[in-house]
Amino acid sequence: MNNKETGKQLKIELPENRAEGNYSNFTVISHSGAEFVIDFARIMPGTPKAVVQSRIIMTPIHAKTLLYTLQDNIKKFEDKFGAIKLPDKSGNTPFGFQPPPKSSLPN
Repeated sequence: MNNKETGKQLKIELPENRAEGNYSNFTVISHSGAEFVIDFARIMPGTPKAVVQSRIIMTPIHAKTLLYTLQDNIKKFEDKFGAIKLPDKSGNTPFGFQPPPKSSLPN
């Protein structure tokens, strides 16, 4: 039985020191037979490595629940703001930070 069926609400505490969050622009996901490990990392311009900001370890059931929740939220986002365009899979799309196009810079 879930919380909707029982009428109970789960209270979520967000400590002040975590409320700001961590920015991540790169993820690495690995798994074993028992768990999924998701590393959220940040790549900064001019640095040769990504720094892991947070590592989340979850069961396969929770990982699949996360997948469905992300899919639902991405659909809602795209319905409101338009499709999210992914980079070209051919490998020709630059990765990471890029300078703005010259046409957008002032003379």
